[in-house]
Parts: sequence; C-alpha cells; structure tokens
Amino acid sequence: MSAVVLLNKLKPAVSVTLRSWSTRISHIHPSPRRFYSGLLFRQLFEAESSTYTYLLADTDTREAVLIDPVLETVDRDLKLINELGLKLTVAANTHCHADHITGTGRLKKNVFGLKSAISKHSGANADILLSDGDQIIFGKHCLMVRETPGHTDGCVTYITGDLCMAFTGDALLIRGCGRTDFQQGCPKRLYESVHKRIFTLPGHCFIYPAHDYKGQTVSTVDEERKFNPRLTKTMDEFEKIMNNLNLPNPKKIDISVPANLVCGLHDV
Repeated sequence: MSAVVLLNKLKPAVSVTLRSWSTRISHIHPSPRRFYSGLLFRQLFEAESSTYTYLLADTDTREAVLIDPVLETVDRDLKLINELGLKLTVAANTHCHADHITGTGRLKKNVFGLKSAISKHSGANADILLSDGDQIIFGKHCLMVRETPGHTDGCVTYITGDLCMAFTGDALLIRGCGRTDFQQGCPKRLYESVHKRIFTLPGHCFIYPAHDYKGQTVSTVDEERKFNPRLTKTMDEFEKIMNNLNLPNPKKIDISVPANLVCGLHDV
C-alpha cells in the first residue's frame, strides 16, 4: 500500500497539487519520522491578538508549512517566504480562532496551489480536514496531528516527527491554557487532552503556543508539567478555576468565527 493515502479526503484539485509538490498528508501511522538536518524554523508575532504564526520548511526541497497565519500579517509572511525562496504548500490552523481572522484565505489567493488544513471536528471548510494521527509531510520532515479538544472541539496539536517541537494552539499556553467558556469549551476535556496528549511527550519537547500575552516565546513539556498554575491542579480544581474566570468575550469573536469557518475567505 502506498504510504500516502489522503487523496480521498481532499477536494478534487488537490490531487493535481500533490503531483506537483511532495508536501502531502499521510494516513499511515508509522513510527515517528526522525529529523535529518535542514529544518528551517521561524516564529512570527501579530501584536493585536498576541498570536504566534510558525513557519517550517525543508531547506533542501524548500517546501514549507505555515501554522496559524493571521490576516493582518499575510504580506509580512509572504515577503519572508519569498525572501527565503520557499514553496508554501500548506497553511494549517490549530483550531477555529475566535480572536482574529485567519490569513489562510488571503494566502490562498496569493499562492498558487496552496492548501488549507484544519481539524475535521472544527466545523470549518478547508481543503484538508485532519484527523488524529495524520501527518503533514514537507520534504523529509513532517508534522504529526494529535487531537487536543477542550478549548474547542476542533483543537489539534502539531508535533514534529522527532518529538522535539509541539505547536499546541490554545490548548496549552505558557503557564496557562485556553479558555473553555464558549465554542464547545469543556474544562474536563481540555484537562484530559493536555495530560494525555501533550504532557506524555518527552520532557525536553518545546511547547510553542498560538498566543502569549506576557512576552514569552517558548516553554517545554517538563516546565509546564511542573509550573503551569492551572494544569498542575487536580481535575476538579482545574474545572473550578476555568468555570470562574469570568472573562469578556474576545473583541473580534463576532467576525472572526464566521470568517474562520470559511477558511478566512469571508469578505476578504
């Protein structure tokens, strides 16, 4: 059987792209790919929503993946991608964001053949609807998909093939976590997701969240297991904390969620 079998999950145009680029999604569940030399990595920041966007690329094939792009910083990201001579093939969101509009739609208008990706449980439209265990492959590298619901039903964590980097979206933040009071949020599910799907990664694995509001850029699994003030509690204590945050809704929730459900193409 071929190692690449996701064509039945993509829209018809995707098969043409997969023949052109070797970035692809695998549904086989082999042992994790080990990284060879040649991974390019950039962490980018959008100030209004304190969102991190992550660019990863294979330095040999130049194939690249962009995680959680933001509409307002698409031009910046495209400039960097062009300067570095990369071929952007997949724009992947960790979930359907409520605080900003994804840049995926505008990127698709500017990059021929670019495919959008998001969890099949998000309720959003995308070229690639991801399931637990899927892999986004770019050159000799890959991102493995782990479903980590609780902040939303469609939250996923992307993990590099060597288990050294985890892009946790809003499920796990640095010394914090995503809220659970809207968009199918559930404290118990989030607690279980983090403890069973993220805290089981190697302790040295770097944690790269979708947001940070205090200027922190990276943590590790060991650090969060020891020092996260919410997730070091019992589940009952965690549930009580999350149910009593009393936070205001994100300012852009009314425009962000509808736009992100259509891959950011709403009024773009």
